[in-house]
Amino acid sequence: MSEKITVEKKVLSENDKLAADIRAQLKARGIVALNFVSSPGSGKTTLLEKTLGALNNELRIGLIAGDVQTENDANRLKAAGGKMVRPIVTGGACHLDAKMITRVLPELDLDQIDLLFIENVGNLVCPSSYDLGEDMKVVLISTTEGDDKPLKYPGMFRRSSVMVINKIDLLGSSDFDMNRVKANARSINADLRIFEVSCRTGQGLKTWFEWIKNLKAAED
Repeated sequence: MSEKITVEKKVLSENDKLAADIRAQLKARGIVALNFVSSPGSGKTTLLEKTLGALNNELRIGLIAGDVQTENDANRLKAAGGKMVRPIVTGGACHLDAKMITRVLPELDLDQIDLLFIENVGNLVCPSSYDLGEDMKVVLISTTEGDDKPLKYPGMFRRSSVMVINKIDLLGSSDFDMNRVKANARSINADLRIFEVSCRTGQGLKTWFEWIKNLKAAED
Protein backbone atom coordinates (compact mmCIF):
# COMPACT_ATOMS: atom_id res chain seq x y z
CA MET A 1 0.00 0.00 0.00
CA SER A 2 2.78 2.45 0.90
CA GLU A 3 4.49 1.81 -2.48
CA LYS A 4 1.29 2.66 -4.32
CA ILE A 5 0.88 5.89 -2.38
CA THR A 6 4.50 6.84 -3.07
CA VAL A 7 4.07 6.24 -6.81
CA GLU A 8 0.86 8.31 -6.87
CA LYS A 9 2.59 11.18 -5.06
CA LYS A 10 5.46 11.08 -7.55
CA VAL A 11 3.09 11.12 -10.52
CA LEU A 12 1.14 14.07 -9.11
CA SER A 13 4.33 15.94 -8.21
CA GLU A 14 5.63 15.58 -11.78
CA ASN A 15 2.24 16.63 -13.09
CA ASP A 16 2.24 19.75 -10.90
CA LYS A 17 5.66 20.80 -12.22
CA LEU A 18 4.45 20.53 -15.82
CA ALA A 19 1.23 22.35 -14.94
CA ALA A 20 3.23 25.20 -13.42
CA ASP A 21 5.19 25.52 -16.67
CA ILE A 22 1.95 25.56 -18.68
CA ARG A 23 0.46 28.20 -16.39
CA ALA A 24 3.55 30.39 -16.78
CA GLN A 25 3.38 30.12 -20.58
CA LEU A 26 -0.27 31.10 -20.64
CA LYS A 27 0.04 33.92 -18.13
CA ALA A 28 2.97 35.42 -20.04
CA ARG A 29 0.60 35.83 -22.99
CA GLY A 30 -2.41 36.97 -20.98
CA ILE A 31 -4.37 33.81 -21.76
CA VAL A 32 -7.15 32.79 -19.38
CA ALA A 33 -7.55 28.99 -19.20
CA LEU A 34 -10.63 27.10 -18.01
CA ASN A 35 -10.75 23.35 -17.37
CA PHE A 36 -14.29 22.02 -17.96
CA VAL A 37 -15.18 18.89 -15.98
CA SER A 38 -18.37 16.88 -15.56
CA SER A 39 -19.97 13.45 -15.67
CA PRO A 40 -20.68 12.12 -19.18
CA GLY A 41 -23.74 13.72 -20.72
CA SER A 42 -23.94 16.83 -18.54
CA GLY A 43 -23.51 19.08 -21.58
CA LYS A 44 -19.88 20.26 -21.65
CA THR A 45 -19.56 20.08 -25.41
CA THR A 46 -22.93 21.71 -26.01
CA LEU A 47 -22.09 24.58 -23.65
CA LEU A 48 -18.80 25.09 -25.47
CA GLU A 49 -20.59 25.04 -28.83
CA LYS A 50 -23.00 27.73 -27.64
CA THR A 51 -20.14 29.78 -26.21
CA LEU A 52 -18.24 29.60 -29.47
CA GLY A 53 -21.31 30.64 -31.42
CA ALA A 54 -21.85 33.67 -29.22
CA LEU A 55 -18.28 34.89 -28.67
CA ASN A 56 -16.15 33.61 -31.54
CA ASN A 57 -16.18 36.98 -33.29
CA GLU A 58 -15.25 38.88 -30.13
CA LEU A 59 -12.65 36.62 -28.53
CA ARG A 60 -9.94 34.36 -29.88
CA ILE A 61 -10.76 31.02 -28.32
CA GLY A 62 -8.51 27.98 -28.36
CA LEU A 63 -9.91 24.59 -27.41
CA ILE A 64 -8.39 21.30 -26.32
CA ALA A 65 -11.00 18.53 -26.42
CA GLY A 66 -10.29 15.40 -24.43
CA ASP A 67 -12.06 12.13 -25.12
CA VAL A 68 -11.45 8.49 -24.27
CA GLN A 69 -11.72 6.91 -27.73
CA THR A 70 -12.95 9.35 -30.39
CA GLU A 71 -12.48 12.86 -31.75
CA ASN A 72 -16.25 13.40 -31.89
CA ASP A 73 -16.27 16.33 -29.46
CA ALA A 74 -13.38 18.06 -31.23
CA ASN A 75 -15.19 17.66 -34.55
CA ARG A 76 -18.38 19.12 -33.07
CA LEU A 77 -16.48 22.14 -31.78
CA LYS A 78 -14.85 22.70 -35.16
CA ALA A 79 -18.27 22.52 -36.81
CA ALA A 80 -19.56 25.08 -34.29
CA GLY A 81 -16.96 27.55 -35.50
CA GLY A 82 -13.90 26.63 -33.48
CA LYS A 83 -10.86 27.92 -35.34
CA MET A 84 -8.21 26.51 -33.01
CA VAL A 85 -9.34 23.09 -31.79
CA ARG A 86 -7.02 20.24 -30.91
CA PRO A 87 -8.18 16.78 -29.80
CA ILE A 88 -6.60 14.55 -27.18
CA VAL A 89 -7.67 10.90 -27.30
CA THR A 90 -6.60 9.29 -24.04
CA GLY A 91 -6.98 5.69 -25.25
CA GLY A 92 -8.82 4.68 -22.11
CA ALA A 93 -7.38 7.00 -19.46
CA CYS A 94 -10.11 8.57 -17.33
CA HIS A 95 -8.63 12.08 -17.26
CA LEU A 96 -6.33 14.54 -18.97
CA ASP A 97 -3.00 15.33 -17.37
CA ALA A 98 -0.44 18.09 -17.78
CA LYS A 99 1.84 15.94 -19.93
CA MET A 100 -0.95 15.51 -22.49
CA ILE A 101 -1.54 19.27 -22.52
CA THR A 102 2.19 19.92 -22.93
CA ARG A 103 2.27 17.71 -26.02
CA VAL A 104 -0.62 19.44 -27.78
CA LEU A 105 0.02 23.04 -26.71
CA PRO A 106 2.71 23.68 -29.37
CA GLU A 107 0.06 22.95 -32.03
CA LEU A 108 -1.80 26.09 -30.94
CA ASP A 109 -0.61 29.59 -31.79
CA LEU A 110 -0.72 30.97 -28.25
CA ASP A 111 -0.02 34.50 -29.49
CA GLN A 112 -3.40 34.36 -31.25
CA ILE A 113 -5.46 33.15 -28.27
CA ASP A 114 -7.34 35.12 -25.61
CA LEU A 115 -9.04 32.20 -23.86
CA LEU A 116 -8.12 28.52 -23.68
CA PHE A 117 -10.92 26.06 -22.96
CA ILE A 118 -9.94 22.53 -21.98
CA GLU A 119 -12.73 19.97 -22.20
CA ASN A 120 -11.75 17.17 -19.85
CA VAL A 121 -12.86 13.55 -20.01
CA GLY A 122 -16.35 12.92 -18.60
CA ASN A 123 -15.53 11.94 -15.02
CA LEU A 124 -15.88 13.61 -11.62
CA VAL A 125 -13.20 11.57 -9.84
CA CYS A 126 -9.82 11.35 -11.62
CA PRO A 127 -9.72 14.85 -13.19
CA SER A 128 -10.06 16.48 -9.77
CA SER A 129 -6.49 15.52 -8.82
CA TYR A 130 -4.74 16.74 -11.97
CA ASP A 131 -3.77 20.36 -12.45
CA LEU A 132 -3.61 21.19 -16.17
CA GLY A 133 -2.22 24.70 -15.76
CA GLU A 134 -5.69 26.22 -15.81
CA ASP A 135 -6.80 29.35 -13.98
CA MET A 136 -9.89 27.57 -12.71
CA LYS A 137 -11.99 24.45 -13.01
CA VAL A 138 -15.60 24.75 -14.19
CA VAL A 139 -17.74 21.82 -13.06
CA LEU A 140 -20.99 21.08 -14.88
CA ILE A 141 -23.93 19.12 -13.59
CA SER A 142 -27.38 18.77 -15.12
CA THR A 143 -30.87 18.52 -13.70
CA THR A 144 -31.10 14.98 -15.07
CA GLU A 145 -28.49 13.91 -12.48
CA GLY A 146 -28.78 13.67 -8.72
CA ASP A 147 -28.74 16.85 -6.66
CA ASP A 148 -26.38 15.04 -4.26
CA LYS A 149 -23.53 15.04 -6.82
CA PRO A 150 -21.47 17.58 -4.81
CA LEU A 151 -21.67 15.35 -1.73
CA LYS A 152 -20.70 12.24 -3.69
CA TYR A 153 -17.73 13.91 -5.43
CA PRO A 154 -16.56 16.55 -2.92
CA GLY A 155 -13.00 16.69 -4.26
CA MET A 156 -14.13 18.02 -7.62
CA PHE A 157 -16.45 20.65 -6.17
CA ARG A 158 -13.85 21.71 -3.61
CA ARG A 159 -11.28 22.30 -6.35
CA SER A 160 -13.65 24.05 -8.77
CA SER A 161 -14.31 27.78 -8.88
CA VAL A 162 -17.50 27.65 -10.93
CA MET A 163 -20.50 25.33 -11.10
CA VAL A 164 -22.80 25.40 -14.12
CA ILE A 165 -26.19 23.75 -13.68
CA ASN A 166 -27.38 22.76 -17.16
CA LYS A 167 -30.72 21.54 -18.56
CA ILE A 168 -32.82 23.76 -16.30
CA ASP A 169 -35.58 23.47 -18.91
CA LEU A 170 -36.06 19.92 -17.59
CA LEU A 171 -36.64 20.98 -14.00
CA GLY A 172 -39.71 19.21 -12.64
CA SER A 173 -39.24 16.09 -14.71
CA SER A 174 -37.32 14.45 -11.84
CA ASP A 175 -36.76 14.94 -8.12
CA PHE A 176 -33.78 17.23 -8.72
CA ASP A 177 -34.04 20.19 -6.35
CA MET A 178 -32.23 23.42 -7.29
CA ASN A 179 -32.02 24.78 -3.76
CA ARG A 180 -30.76 21.47 -2.43
CA VAL A 181 -28.00 21.10 -5.03
CA LYS A 182 -26.78 24.64 -4.34
CA ALA A 183 -26.78 24.02 -0.60
CA ASN A 184 -24.91 20.75 -1.10
CA ALA A 185 -22.33 22.41 -3.34
CA ARG A 186 -21.77 25.36 -1.01
CA SER A 187 -21.41 23.05 1.98
CA ILE A 188 -18.32 21.76 0.15
CA ASN A 189 -17.16 25.08 -1.34
CA ALA A 190 -18.79 28.26 -0.09
CA ASP A 191 -17.04 30.35 -2.77
CA LEU A 192 -18.49 28.54 -5.81
CA ARG A 193 -19.84 30.84 -8.50
CA ILE A 194 -23.04 29.25 -9.81
CA PHE A 195 -24.74 29.63 -13.20
CA GLU A 196 -28.11 28.16 -14.16
CA VAL A 197 -28.49 27.54 -17.91
CA SER A 198 -30.35 25.66 -20.56
CA CYS A 199 -28.29 25.08 -23.67
CA ARG A 200 -31.45 23.95 -25.47
CA THR A 201 -33.62 27.04 -24.80
CA GLY A 202 -30.84 29.56 -24.21
CA GLN A 203 -32.06 30.48 -20.73
CA GLY A 204 -29.25 31.87 -18.59
CA LEU A 205 -26.65 31.76 -21.36
CA LYS A 206 -26.38 35.53 -21.74
CA THR A 207 -25.20 35.82 -18.12
CA TRP A 208 -22.67 33.06 -18.75
CA PHE A 209 -21.37 34.74 -21.91
CA GLU A 210 -20.95 38.07 -20.12
CA TRP A 211 -18.96 36.40 -17.37
CA ILE A 212 -16.67 34.77 -19.94
CA LYS A 213 -16.08 38.13 -21.65
CA ASN A 214 -15.30 39.77 -18.33
CA LEU A 215 -12.66 37.14 -17.58
CA LYS A 216 -10.53 38.37 -20.45
CA ALA A 217 -11.26 42.01 -19.70
CA ALA A 218 -10.09 41.51 -16.11
CA GLU A 219 -6.87 39.87 -17.35
CA ASP A 220 -6.17 42.86 -19.62
